[in-house]
Order: sequence, then C-alpha cells, then structure tokens
Amino acid sequence: MNDIINPTNLENPAVENPSRRDFIVKTAVAGGGLALGLVGCATPGDSNEPYTGPQTEINAWVLVRPNDEVVVRIARSEMGQGTLTGLAQLVAEELDCDWNKVRTEHVLPGQNLAHKNVWGDMSTGGSRGIRGSHDYVRRAGAAAKIMLVQAAANEWKVPAGELTVDKGIITHKASGRSTSYGRVADAAAKLTPPDLKSIKLRDPRQWKIAGKAVKRLDTGDKLDGSKKYAVDVTLPGMLHAAIMDCPVFGGKLVSFDQSKIANLPGKPRALRVNETTVAVVADTWWRAKKALEALPKVWDEGPNARVQQSDIMKHVASGLTGSANMFADINDGDALKAIAGAARRIEAVYHSPFVPHVCMEPMNATVRLSPGKAECWVATQNAQASMATLSQTAGVPLSQCEVYKMDLGGGFGRRGGNQDFTRQATLIAMQLPAGTPVKMLWTREEDLGHDFYRPIQQARCSAGLDEKGNLVGLHIRVAGQSINAFANPAAIKDGRDRRQLQGLWKEEKVWPNDAQFGYTPPNLRTEYAMRNTHVPVGPWRGVNTNHNGIFAECFIEECARAAGRDSLEFRRALLGKHKYHLGVLNAAAAKGDWGKPLPAGVHRGIAQFMGYASYSAATAEVSVNGNDVKIHRMVLATNCGHAVSLEQIAAQVQGGVAMGISTLMSESTVRDGRIYEVNFDRLAMPKIQHMPKVETVVQPTFDFWGGVGEPTICVVVPAVLNAIFAATGKPVRHIPFNNGMRLV
Repeated sequence: MNDIINPTNLENPAVENPSRRDFIVKTAVAGGGLALGLVGCATPGDSNEPYTGPQTEINAWVLVRPNDEVVVRIARSEMGQGTLTGLAQLVAEELDCDWNKVRTEHVLPGQNLAHKNVWGDMSTGGSRGIRGSHDYVRRAGAAAKIMLVQAAANEWKVPAGELTVDKGIITHKASGRSTSYGRVADAAAKLTPPDLKSIKLRDPRQWKIAGKAVKRLDTGDKLDGSKKYAVDVTLPGMLHAAIMDCPVFGGKLVSFDQSKIANLPGKPRALRVNETTVAVVADTWWRAKKALEALPKVWDEGPNARVQQSDIMKHVASGLTGSANMFADINDGDALKAIAGAARRIEAVYHSPFVPHVCMEPMNATVRLSPGKAECWVATQNAQASMATLSQTAGVPLSQCEVYKMDLGGGFGRRGGNQDFTRQATLIAMQLPAGTPVKMLWTREEDLGHDFYRPIQQARCSAGLDEKGNLVGLHIRVAGQSINAFANPAAIKDGRDRRQLQGLWKEEKVWPNDAQFGYTPPNLRTEYAMRNTHVPVGPWRGVNTNHNGIFAECFIEECARAAGRDSLEFRRALLGKHKYHLGVLNAAAAKGDWGKPLPAGVHRGIAQFMGYASYSAATAEVSVNGNDVKIHRMVLATNCGHAVSLEQIAAQVQGGVAMGISTLMSESTVRDGRIYEVNFDRLAMPKIQHMPKVETVVQPTFDFWGGVGEPTICVVVPAVLNAIFAATGKPVRHIPFNNGMRLV
C-alpha cells in the first residue's frame, strides 16, 4: 500500500487517501500464493515494430501524428526505474494531451550531436533522470501546446486566449468549434517557437497527469517476451565473441595458443583484445565460449596475486586510527574533547564489504565498423560516454559514430561511466573485416569477477553522553576505498575525496549527490581516510549513502540505547533543525506503528538518512530465532519534493529493499588477488521468501526536486540491523552477517 502524507505538517503528518496498485495478478508459485503489483501492463504504444507513418515535429521533444498520438522523445536511459514514463508524464502534463495516446522514442547520441546537443545530458545515474531534466522537458511540452493552440487560433481567426485544451482537443467555446492536435500539427510546426524561459509552468499541486498513477509505457513487451535487449541483438553476418580478462586485477595476458582451437566447431579465432584480455570469435557465442575455455592461456598475475581478503581488511582498518590521507569534513565544536570529558563514552567499529552489481543481463555490446561509420548497439546508462568510447577506440570521428541505446537488463551504476564493455567490443571489431558486426557477451563469471564493485569501507564511531543521556559529542571516521581515486582522480582536491562521506556532509547541496547529515549535536566531527586497494570500484545504486547510512544510524541506535532513551525520541531530539529529516522519520514511525504492541518475538528498528536530494526513513519488524533472522515488514517514507509518479516511487522503494537485503547476505571477497564469488553457487542472493511486506509513504512537499531510485536503500539495512539489536540486545556491526546469523 502506498500512502500520500499531508505535507503541511511535517512534524505530525496525517495519513490521507491510500492508493493501491492499478493492476494485481495472483498466481501460484511453489504451492504458495504470489501477489505481483504490475503497474500499467501492456499499452498500445508498447510494440517493438517501428512506426513508419507520417508525423510532425513540433519541437525536439514532441512529435504529433495525424491520429492524435503524441510521441515524446526521451534522452535518458530506461533500466526499469520508470524514467521513460516519468519524463513522458511531465511533457504530457504541460502539453495537455491524452495520456492514452502518448508514445515514446529514444534519442540517440549521434542525433543529439547533429542537432547541437539540443537534448542535453543523456546520462542516467545519481537519481538524476527526472530531477536533472524536469525543467526543460516541461517547457518543451508547454511550448508545443502554445504552438498547437496558436495554429488553431490562426485557422479560426480568434485570439488564442479564447481557446481551451483538454486531452489534446482544442475548443473555442464561443463558436462551438473544436479540433485536435493531429489536425493542426503541420501548421503549428511552421510557427516561431515561444521563448522557453518566459513560459510559466503548471503548479505541481495542480497536476493532472504528472503526480498521478498512470500506466507505464515500457512494460507490455517485457511481459509478453518480445522485448529486445542488447543481448538479443542480431545483425546479418554477425559473429560472436566470448572474452576473458586476467583473473587478477593488474595482471597481464602473456600469450595464448590459437592452434589448439583451430579445428573446433564454429571456426573460432583467438584475438588479443588488450594487454590483459583475450577473446575468441566464432559463429555462435556458445562455440566461442567453449573454444575460449579450451584455449591455452598464460597469465602474468603480478604481485597482486598474493593479496588476500585479510590483507585488505587490515589495510582499510589502518585508516580508522592513522592520520595518513585523512581529512575532516564537518568539524563543529570540539567533538574529541567533548567525548573525552563526557559522563559516558560509546565506541563501535563497523564494516561494509565489496558488493557486486549482479545485473541480470551480463555486460555486452555489438559493434559494426564500416568505412566511414562506427555503430554500437549497447545497454548503457550514458549513451554519450558509449559513443565517445566507440569514437576514441576505433579512431572514427564522433560525427561518423552512432550508439543505438537499448533498454537495460539492470544497470545500478555498472553501465555508466565505465565503458569497458563498449571498448572491448570495439577492439574486437577492429580486428575483423570491415562491415562485420560482432556481439561480445560476458559470461556470468566474467561479469562477477570483473565488476567495478561498491567500495569496501569501515567506520570507527565514538560518542559522549552527559548525565541526562544527551549526546554531547559525535565523531565518525570512515576509512576505505575511493571511487574517485579509481574512476575520476581530478575530482579529488588536495587529497580530499568528499564523495566518500556522502550523507555525512554539513551542506545539503553538494553536487551531484545532495546528502546532508541531519543530526546536530553540539560537537560533531566527520572524517574520511582514503585506503585504496587493487580492486576496481565504482558507483553501486545508492553509492556511499548506503554504508554511511549504516555507520551513522546503527551508531545513533547504540547511543540511544546507552542513554536509555526511545530510539525515535532520541533521534527527534537531534533533528530539530532539519524539518524534512524529521518529517520522514515521523511518517515512517506513524505508518510503522512505532510504540504499538507487536506479536511475541517480533521487534522494531528505525533509521533515517538523506541521499540524492531526497529524505528517507524506515521501520523494520524482525524476529530472531537462534541464528535465523526473519524480516516481516518494512515501512519506508520518502520526501522527494515533487512526486511525478506514486506507483513508480513505490516500485523503486521495493527494489531498494531487495537490494539492501542482498547486502546482508552477499559480498565479493578476494582470494589470491582475484574475486572468489564469481557465480551464484558462491554468491548468496535473496529469494522471494526473504522479502518482507513493504509499505511506502510518499511525502511530497512540492518545493524541491529529489531523486527516487537510490535514496531509500541507505535506511533499509540500518533499520533491519537496529531491529535485530532490539531483538537480541547485541548490535550488528558487520555486513554481511559474520556471526552465524542468516536470513530465512
């Protein structure tokens, strides 16, 4: 169930009208009942068949067909998060068209380049798909409406101000005349567009399409199996490539023996991709894979082959006390002195591991290099980065490149700036005859063994309480690997990588992540000590708010219990200056029945945190039987400012719960310099029985644009761990569980 909370009273919100899923399917699974909330199943615009009929471009974002269908061009990537539908809603809202006649089409980066970057940034990450483009897409929809209405006014020779629009039908009430967008589109396209900056956009409180539960535009072909992902691409004359990188990060490929596979089926051919990687090309992928397995290979694994997980743990832990590569971000008052002189001191050390992305669609790309043309079919979160990689690798000018964006079978940050898969496929295609397309597909082992992992982190937290149990000093030292040190060293200033303290910042607006620490004790110090390893790291959905949320919220819980205070009330006292943090905390507590009796053996935990310009809080209901942990129910509250689609927000929250729970069970560890968990026989993943009942409270305050896809993960794990603490009396400081506990 999803609830909308009255935004006028953030301290004591009142629950208003509950909104249920539009479409519920019940089916039997393994002898039990499974209820799936499927939003907006098939719609008329879901077909994979390309449209070939006439249509008129009103502006770069809006096309109108003679049958009154409206096509909205989408520059962002769709990976299941609903950005495609959400952006279309915003355009349709200002356009005043009929939602049932809205269709979408992807913008390609080559088109964007040819049109002088009219569609702007095409990357999709950091929960910025909607919050980073809402203004200009809404203005595009409003401008198209102005032009369509003016075209009708010109035809009827009446002032445009006398016309009204409803669902794409333009009406002149005085004369009783009406027409449709499809009939006036050609005339509208010939008009001079209005000044976009001068357009007054509709008040979100008056939205009729945006802000409502609507049918998604990208689900029909997923349900009937006709959806084509990048892994499904087939081109005439296409060859297939399997690939293998040196199993130890930093190692090299010395040699391989092509003669040993020359007579295998499929005419396999071994190719050196780069100094660390070998590929085999054949007429089918399976034949390429089997030949690659049979190919004799010699690796120089280098000194990193001696690195073990215990070495990495010690290296990271050294940052908890050492001063090397350490800096303080927040330094209000004198936290160390206040803690040292406090009536009671609390200390704890927490651990968060390397975590893989585990996209269901392994990394892949199809590349065709022809004279004067380079093309790539790829699932990407950043089509512009994919095209730049294609161009730079192949040595083909950007103007002669094109990337065909496919919907992603999972992204979570893996398919963003790190375009290793695009580069590899291009390097393979460069060694084939001109015009030969090649589809490179990673195995699951390659995908899990050569990820850009969520970085390993630890934290040492200390606090001081006075005689009344008030928090007088708080010190949080985070140590671990830096994403920027690996992927973007230029972002590190004077050896300081603020990104790793995401969510522990004093300022609310630290681009691009926007994550303010909500608690305001009189003395507060947050620090980060960089401790890098040889393991490559990158953004993982929620990025650094996830582990920082655990560190902060689990330790605040320890402080509350040491003070003998209620967990909710202790937090409320520290959030007095930040009404939005307090608002979601209260909303989650109210909907989560905080303080009300629970069944015997069931205990509650609570947490709040901020990420991606949105505020999140959660309660969890958990039981512990010996070492068996069962999560029964979670309530998550979020304030993302403007809520474009309530159902999509709820779906993203539910997905965040699943990903958060996965980190209680799984991790990537290093043995002999390489990742050990390279398939699901070693990597534990949550199953349907591990998912609790999830309820979502959406609390729009209509005064900012926050993200949705990533923010709520950071409160899932600490809420669960705090509930376990309530059940056992012992804090959980290490994820995944290392004390024999397991989810059931």
